[in-house]
Amino acid sequence: MILVAVLGWQLLLAVGAPALTRPLGRNAGYVLAAGYLAGAGLLTTESPVLLADQAVTVSWPWLPSLGVYAALRMDALSFVFALLVLGVGAFVMAYCPRYLSAGSRHTRVYVTMTLFAGAMLGLVLADDLLVLFVFWELTSILSFLLIGQDGRTKVRGPAIQALIVTTTGGVALLVAVVVLSASLGTSDLDRILADPGRLATGPAWAAGALVILAAITKSAQVPFHFWLPGAMVALTPVSAYLHAATLVKAGIYLLMRFSALFGGQWPWDLTLIGLGLLTAIVGALLALRQHDLKALLAYSTVSQLGLLVGVIGVGTPASDAAAILYTIAHALFKATLFMLVGIIDRQAGSRDIRALSGLRRAMPITVMLTVLAAMSLAGLPPTIGFVGKEAIFDALSGVHGVPWLGWVAAGLAVLASTLTFAYAARLVYGVLSGPIRQRELHEPAWSFLAPAAVAAVIATALGPTVAVLSPMVERAASDARPQGQAPYLAFWHGFTPALGLSVLTVLLGTLLFLCRGRTDSMLAAIPTTSPFTGYLERFRRTLLRLGAVVARPARVTAPAPYLTRPLLAVVALAAVAVLLVGPLPAAQADPTRSGDWLVLGLLLVPLAGLVSTRSALAAVALTGAVGLILAAWFLTVGAPDVALTLMLVEVLTTVVVMLALRGRPGRLVAPGRRAGIVAGAGLAVLVGAAATAATAALTGRRDLSPAGDWYLREASATTGGENLVNTILVDFRALDTLGEAVVLGVVAVGLVGLARPDEAERPRPAAVRHVVDPVLELAYRVLAPVMLAASALLFLRGHEELGGGFIAALLAGTAVGLGHLAHPAGAPLLGRLRVVPLLTVGLLLALAAGLAPLAAGRVFLTPIKFPLPGVGSVTSALVFDLGVYLMVLALVVAAVRRLDSAPAGPAPGPVRERVR
Repeated sequence: MILVAVLGWQLLLAVGAPALTRPLGRNAGYVLAAGYLAGAGLLTTESPVLLADQAVTVSWPWLPSLGVYAALRMDALSFVFALLVLGVGAFVMAYCPRYLSAGSRHTRVYVTMTLFAGAMLGLVLADDLLVLFVFWELTSILSFLLIGQDGRTKVRGPAIQALIVTTTGGVALLVAVVVLSASLGTSDLDRILADPGRLATGPAWAAGALVILAAITKSAQVPFHFWLPGAMVALTPVSAYLHAATLVKAGIYLLMRFSALFGGQWPWDLTLIGLGLLTAIVGALLALRQHDLKALLAYSTVSQLGLLVGVIGVGTPASDAAAILYTIAHALFKATLFMLVGIIDRQAGSRDIRALSGLRRAMPITVMLTVLAAMSLAGLPPTIGFVGKEAIFDALSGVHGVPWLGWVAAGLAVLASTLTFAYAARLVYGVLSGPIRQRELHEPAWSFLAPAAVAAVIATALGPTVAVLSPMVERAASDARPQGQAPYLAFWHGFTPALGLSVLTVLLGTLLFLCRGRTDSMLAAIPTTSPFTGYLERFRRTLLRLGAVVARPARVTAPAPYLTRPLLAVVALAAVAVLLVGPLPAAQADPTRSGDWLVLGLLLVPLAGLVSTRSALAAVALTGAVGLILAAWFLTVGAPDVALTLMLVEVLTTVVVMLALRGRPGRLVAPGRRAGIVAGAGLAVLVGAAATAATAALTGRRDLSPAGDWYLREASATTGGENLVNTILVDFRALDTLGEAVVLGVVAVGLVGLARPDEAERPRPAAVRHVVDPVLELAYRVLAPVMLAASALLFLRGHEELGGGFIAALLAGTAVGLGHLAHPAGAPLLGRLRVVPLLTVGLLLALAAGLAPLAAGRVFLTPIKFPLPGVGSVTSALVFDLGVYLMVLALVVAAVRRLDSAPAGPAPGPVRERVR
């Protein structure tokens, strides 16, 4: 359960972040950093279990009929990556308070980054292919939100580009998940990896290529490397977290995890070695020509990830240990460098290395820490980067299969590392040498510098003390690919070929740095922009143009084009049915009752008025009358839930339309030309005939379905509820209801974020005069309490009698709408309702009701009972229904508030003045 506790704790931190930022502002990052460390501490308590070659697992049925379980598993490999997620996350969260501006609370940054950390944790702990895919896609979506966090125009393109590339890899991973699950008969990741011999040729091996595609898109390998430098428009803390320790490491984790299945076969191994080393060289070359420090670090990340991909392809215990060790090293020194670059940018106002000379005189501690991190990047002792780089050289030189391949791979790694040393030296030289250009520069506050300082010291100290990491790294390498004992990690292995390659790297890198005057012109000729960037942009623009063509018919202001297409589809469907459907079964009984003709006659009266009236108010009233007659009809045929729902919808619709029409002309727009009227009338007749024929043909010709019969017989005994409709909604089909409620929530969020152009352009006066209708105000004061009490009653009795969360929320929403009609500035009490808190609490309650059964080993959203003091017991279905109630109410509040526009200026009737 500790895995669930850590994931739940991360979700709780995200949910609690708004409450923390309200009193603490940007300083909430310190509390969140402590929360990250607490989660890491919980995981660390399981390290003895992992070192004993065991794993921590937990599992619940998710889709039992498909054999899919919500399964989590932590072995040593998952543990290493999980600690990186939480440990580096703690550094970055502690860095945020001094980096972010003091003017706002930055709630969105903290919430999104914490949710992203939770998604990364879920990814590395997932033990089911489908669960792995879900968290994989969550990281892509949340990274898109983080890159485009501030909404500036210049960040939208890179954010969309990153989303397109990473979700392309997500599609590849989804296909791989489907192929593997179908070929191997299970989606259990541990079972699949434990027996690679089950993997057959053909489709299952095609999954290996798809896994590589997914990994290289996420880890920015050639030719998909272009999205990572573009993503540097993100805030520096986002870059330090996503692009050093988490998002880009997701691809590395995926390759290491699936190497147990596909490794050891030459297509997999050679692809990773070749692609990784090519990326390492290309990324290092591009980094060497950068002057913007953040761009330099971005291309450096591409290069270092390439080294990791290449060494994973070697497929030996030594290479796996080297990849894990260097993953740790890279996360530490690259996050440190990103944070220090952010400090330099904040203090000096520039990231251009040509404008940062002499910083050592004004910011000696910052420069010293930068030198330490750059030493680790360059692979110099005594840092952990030196130990990791030497392990990579040793692993690559031991490539088996082709005699010369090992030394070729090692040579390419030396070339990439030489370029890395050169740009690391250029970075250090840029901040150390030359006269100081900005006299007012000074060291930042220690609170700003401390996270980077601690990370730099750890990265340096872990070099001589790397033996502390050796047991866990060895265990992680064995868990990644059980094939033998990984070598013991030590700072000094004597005079070895790998040490010789490290010395050669330093010598060549120093020479390249000293000859930078000659090489700069050659580097300038290398295009920074990948041709694939242009291809992707052209593809995106083509899609947008295609979308514009498809949407062109809908870009009209009149409602006729919107209505014409679906109505024509109804007529076409009816025509196809007449041609293709054979003889229908004989009717079991005549479903027509004598009273039906009376209802039809009553319907003709308001319908005739609707097609002839030119008054907007009369049209609204007549439309409501049609709905109320239909509601009464449903009531007579034994469908009280449907009748009450329809009646409330009609009343609420009338309120909403009245809000929309307030302050507008009372006459409807002229109907248009005669030809259009005739065509519309003809289409209406055809649709009516089709609907009538379908109703007559399909009513009363079949028995009750087996599912319906089962619900009637078993629903009451199974759920304890007597209201069959409500039990289906919140007990049997709760997942469908949750999905529909989430859709309503998305619409509500859209309404909240929808800006009205007139409000954006027109300055708001200090005092706005609001007309208060005395009749509506009296009706509101009398009816609102009654409606709210009835809403509560309908909610509480919904499981037993007529009612339920949806119906009750509609009634409460009607009270809200009535309040806005009576008080254009907002009702005294109900006008204080806020959409986002209602949505948040509602969604959390619905999810809590769904997750609670998992603790008892039952399926998600299975109704369970729990004790409640003073009441006895309460079913989780009631909690779920309360969540639905709040989300539906949130949508109504959002719609009413958006449509409620107060008319300015004097108007007949009582006037009240409210100062805003």
